[in-house]
Amino acid sequence: MSTLEIEIRRAKPADALDISAVHDAAWRSTYRGLIPGLELERMVERRGPAWWDAAIRRGSRLHVLKVGDDLAGYVNYGGNRAKALPYGGEIYEIYLHPQFQGLGFGHRLFAAARHDLALARLGGLVVWALADNEGAVGFYRALGGQPVASSNERFGTKTLDKIAFAWQR
Repeated sequence: MSTLEIEIRRAKPADALDISAVHDAAWRSTYRGLIPGLELERMVERRGPAWWDAAIRRGSRLHVLKVGDDLAGYVNYGGNRAKALPYGGEIYEIYLHPQFQGLGFGHRLFAAARHDLALARLGGLVVWALADNEGAVGFYRALGGQPVASSNERFGTKTLDKIAFAWQR
């Protein structure tokens, strides 16, 4: 019997290709049917390995989750960008490759980002999700997130509602 090592660590430039692959698979799986096809393709294509390499090299708070030799997911986070909301931190993105979803790894990535934000004295946390993304909405509710704001975003010709979920310190 063998056991797989599960590791969460800061992303390295050598991870860029694998992060890009996770992003591609997760976004196509998650947003197909929500975001118009052409717009979704453009969004995925913009986030290739070079984009991720640049983000890592400029010091973005980006952590990866590895299961054995596989990069299974990532979380990107930092200071809250919605200054009207009284939370110090924000998770910008948290994605897992579809084959690793539903196994508790998202909770681990979320906890790691929340811990790191607390160490950086960015108390409280907010994350935005498309209202029609039932998986994300359910995930954030299960983690205890409370809806605190709403907005919308335009994707090509379609406008989609977003919900901000928040956690106190």
